[in-house]
Amino acid sequence: MARESAFQPHRVVVLALDGLLPFELGIPHRIFGRPQDAEGRHLYEVVTCSVRPPGPVETDADFSIHVGNGPEALATADTVIVPASYELGPVFEEGVLTDELAAALARIRPGTRLASICTGVYVLAAAGYLDGRPATTHWADAERFQRLFPRIEVDPDVLFIDDGDLLTSAGVAAGIDLCLHMVRRDHGSAVANDVARRTVVPPHRDGGQAQYIHRPVPEPQLATTTAARAWALGRLHEPIQLRDMAEQEAMSVRTFTRRFREEVGMSPGQWLTQQRVERARHLLESTDLSMDQVAQDAGFGTAQSMRQHLQAALGVTPSAYRRTFRMEATDPIGTSRTGRP
Repeated sequence: MARESAFQPHRVVVLALDGLLPFELGIPHRIFGRPQDAEGRHLYEVVTCSVRPPGPVETDADFSIHVGNGPEALATADTVIVPASYELGPVFEEGVLTDELAAALARIRPGTRLASICTGVYVLAAAGYLDGRPATTHWADAERFQRLFPRIEVDPDVLFIDDGDLLTSAGVAAGIDLCLHMVRRDHGSAVANDVARRTVVPPHRDGGQAQYIHRPVPEPQLATTTAARAWALGRLHEPIQLRDMAEQEAMSVRTFTRRFREEVGMSPGQWLTQQRVERARHLLESTDLSMDQVAQDAGFGTAQSMRQHLQAALGVTPSAYRRTFRMEATDPIGTSRTGRP
C-alpha cells in the first residue's frame, strides 16, 4: 500500500508558443501518453501550458488552440519540452528572450530535464541553458543557429542529441525519435518499442543517424532489401555474411550494398551492429542471462565484443547498463533524469 501511494507519474510539461506547429506539439502527448506499468498506471502525465494565462495560442495553420494551463505549470515539471514555433520574434532574430518568456522559464525548477523539437532549441539557447553544450536543430537552420549562438556546439547532421538533462532534436519526425529515446532511457526498450508499435513508427532510429542523406530516390519498380532485413532479424544470434543477405534478394553483393544504403541510409554492417545492440539492450533490461549468453543471443559472439560495441554505441558497459535498469525497477516513481542509460 505504501508503495502504491508513493507512485507518481513523471510529469511532462509542453510549452506551447504562438506560431507553433500542431504536428510537433502533438508528438509529446502521443508518445508519453502511452506508456503504462504492469499495473496499468500511466508512467507519464502530460500537460500543455502557455506563457500567458489559459486561453488561445496561435498556430502556423489556419486555426488556434485553447491551452488550459498558464506558465505556473512549468514549476511542476519533471521534464519540459519546447516544440517548434515560427513566431519566436526576438528569440529567433536576436537570440534574446521576451520578458514574458523569461518570466515563464524562470519558474522551471533546477534539475528539470529540458528538451526541444526543431526550432524550439532557440528558446533553450536564448535562456542560456545550452552554453558550452552540444545541440542540434533542423539541418536547414543549423548554420544560422550556430552564428546566433556561437557558444553552443551545434551538430547539424544528427537526428537528436542526448546530453543528460538537455536534449535537442532536428525537425518534425526527429521529435518522435527524441521522445521515444527518452521513454527508452527512462523505462527500457520494451516499453519504448510498445509505444512505437502502437504509434506505427520505427522503434528506434539512433540519434547519430544523418538528418538528411542527399541521394536519388530509388525507382519504385526496383526490388527492395526488406526481405533480407527481415531474414537477418530472425537470425541475429548467428553469423551473418553480406553475401547471405544479398542472396535473399537474388542480388550481387555490390548491387545489394548500394540498394541497402539507398533505402536504409547506412551500410548492411552498420545496420546489423545497430540491431544487435538493440537486442542486447533488451536482454540486459528484461532477463537475468549471463553476459556471455546475452552476447551470444545478440550475435556478438563474446562478452568482450559486446562490451566494445555497447561502449561505443551507448557510452556505458553492459553491466553498468543492466544496473541502471535494475535500480530503476526498485524505484516506485520509475523515472530517470540523470545522463544516458
